[in-house]
Amino acid sequence: MPGSILGTSVRRVEDPELIRGRGTYVDNTVPDGALHVHFVRSPLAHARLGEVDAQKAREAPGVVAVLTGADLADVPDHRPFMVLNDACARPLLARGKVRFVGDMVAAVVATTRADAVDAAELVEVDYDPLDAVVDPEAALADGAPLQFEELDSNLAAGFRDPDDVQPLEGADVVVRARIVNQRLAVAPMEGNAVTATPGGPDQPYDMTVHVSTQMPHGLRGQVAAQWGWEPERVRVVAPHVGGGFGGKAGMAPEHAVVIETARRLGRPVTWAETRSENLTAMPHGRGQVQYAELGLRRDGTIVGLRARVVGDAGAYAGFGGALALGPTRNMAQGVYRIPTIAFDAAAALTTTTPMGAFRGAGRPEAAAMLERMMDLGATELGMDPAEIRRRNFLRPDEFPLTTVTGSLYDSGEYAKSLDKALELAGYDDLRAEQARRRERGDRVALGIGLAVYVEVTAGGAAQEYGKVTVDDDGGATVAVGTSGHGQGHATSFAMIVADRLGIPMEQIRFVQSDTAAVPHGGGTGGSRSLQLAGSSVLVAADTVLERAREVVASALEASPDDVVVTDDGALGIAGVPDRTLSWREVAAAAHEQGVSLAESRDESQPGATYPFGAHVSVVEVDLDTGRVTPLRHVAVDDCGRVLNPTLVAGQQHGGLAQGISQALWEGFSYDEDGNPTTGSFAAYLLPTAVEVPAFEAASTETPTPYNPLGAKGIGEAATVGSTPAVQNAVLDALSPLGIRHLDMPLTPDRVWRAVRDAEAGTVADPWVEPPAFFASLPVRGASADPEAASVDV
Repeated sequence: MPGSILGTSVRRVEDPELIRGRGTYVDNTVPDGALHVHFVRSPLAHARLGEVDAQKAREAPGVVAVLTGADLADVPDHRPFMVLNDACARPLLARGKVRFVGDMVAAVVATTRADAVDAAELVEVDYDPLDAVVDPEAALADGAPLQFEELDSNLAAGFRDPDDVQPLEGADVVVRARIVNQRLAVAPMEGNAVTATPGGPDQPYDMTVHVSTQMPHGLRGQVAAQWGWEPERVRVVAPHVGGGFGGKAGMAPEHAVVIETARRLGRPVTWAETRSENLTAMPHGRGQVQYAELGLRRDGTIVGLRARVVGDAGAYAGFGGALALGPTRNMAQGVYRIPTIAFDAAAALTTTTPMGAFRGAGRPEAAAMLERMMDLGATELGMDPAEIRRRNFLRPDEFPLTTVTGSLYDSGEYAKSLDKALELAGYDDLRAEQARRRERGDRVALGIGLAVYVEVTAGGAAQEYGKVTVDDDGGATVAVGTSGHGQGHATSFAMIVADRLGIPMEQIRFVQSDTAAVPHGGGTGGSRSLQLAGSSVLVAADTVLERAREVVASALEASPDDVVVTDDGALGIAGVPDRTLSWREVAAAAHEQGVSLAESRDESQPGATYPFGAHVSVVEVDLDTGRVTPLRHVAVDDCGRVLNPTLVAGQQHGGLAQGISQALWEGFSYDEDGNPTTGSFAAYLLPTAVEVPAFEAASTETPTPYNPLGAKGIGEAATVGSTPAVQNAVLDALSPLGIRHLDMPLTPDRVWRAVRDAEAGTVADPWVEPPAFFASLPVRGASADPEAASVDV
């Protein structure tokens, strides 16, 4: 048996076609004769909707149809893949009210995109403006404008822990802060795009949908349910996706309108959103206001945590609001021994873009809150931030461990990742340099920030499809139910098959993202792919190998136990180098013997896995201008056993860029009337390669016992750890001024104003009393189970 390639750096096999410009996206595979859709969107955040007069548009050149909410009244309301509140259903096109800037009012269908855009200008809409409410706390206050009058409030969902849970009793010190985890736009390279092609009774499918999605089979299920078709009568194909990050996890209402239009007209219909549509209409991520109180003893050990969190659900109870109730609560304990946690959460309806998932989906919010509190505790006690963390880590011998909030951690060795990160960063030398600068009174302050995190992957997804087939030409085909869009799936699964069967990677074909070619699957989300689909591929490959051994044994008149994979990738008899069969010959022999060299599996694991890691951020803060310059970022992320270090490093780099960007630059905002003020890349600040610092990414390996690969997820881990590390670094630089907390993004203006005020003798208290509405939330467990609001994307 040749040496294993698992655990080695292997160049990605999926990149050449993208690098050479041969990638296929929905918008460049539109069939001839397809009709184009352009949406008329509301310019107001909140208004009663009067007459929608589309007559002039219907008479415009090239226009085939114009659909309004009244035209689609007989079509069921949009059903996202997770529903937070059934009372907040969203029609495919607005009826009665519009609830955010960008809400769809009409769909213009024309023979060209230009004709559709021009005709949309002719649609006349009667709006009766209503007051907007863009702040989730204001939305829950008495007298706030109601999104849905039938609810009598803007509370989409919520709960509180019983009053007898008192996590701060016995604390010598309590640190408190109000922390804002700001709203972010997902902003993938390619926005939403869909082409729907109707079939018919004499064709294999009622509808074929080419769509930019992370979850083809899940979307197929939504389409089938929406129109009452049998799932096997719907085909969904996801070509290259151009980035998902949670924003493409299900069927968007725009998808549904395009599909319904194609069904009605009996012709292919296509739509691809513009960048401004993407920024204002694709569900946003994050968006939490957190009131946190951490109780500590004088020696730094934690007594308990009280958290009261408001999640912004946006319009129509976007499921992102539920992340506060589910994943953020579930991960509130982090890597620490926290004896008692009280967690109250509310999801608020606002007149803003609906909220969804964004890389990490609730877990980065939990880590950001907890890691800020750990630094505040260290400052209050005069302890080094690394030391206070070490004193509270859960120990490796305690796993598996169920946290106070009910998460079952599989394995962890948190001190090891922190020690490695500090060593790589040269932590002691950095602190010495910081002390020298402070002693000199430098106006460019050095900040060093730490974050240690744990997150959850493959939560709520117990199995995944994987199939391995040895082809007649001696190569192999791997088919999986996940849907890769940049993570390196083709490389990962080919490595597993090559390792087990000895077939060269260049002879391994990869099939995914087409429901006609893959019977079922969970798609990609929650960093689940390798641990679930990879395990199915591994077991399927081993099963195929055992059958092949039987075939070879029969052909060569030997014992199956003596058949091995040779160094040159053939099958032969151990110790007899001239008695071998190539895989092409094995495939032929298998046909003669009536043996199938194809196996599909749906491997499962007993629960979610919990990757973890430690990050060190080094920044400079110019006290005269407020500018923050990130100098270095050290990330040590543990995703269990590493299959391919190159792929892990790539995921770390992408996660770091997004996490650092939230800390320093990104934030989606509205004015008081609900108008987006960051609705283009001129105002919504995404970093380039010039702004992001050098990444120093490393790994520790703590395998999970839950799957045969020992693998955990890595796709979101670096995002979880990087944001609080950078935020802590900036506050560390400002700490000599008495500045204890600033919210993200840490823009030059925000930092400069804080420095100016501090030097004038005014330092803002990071704590304000939580709003009164928390006290009126239903007690957790006394009403609907809040875990039902948990979602993993």
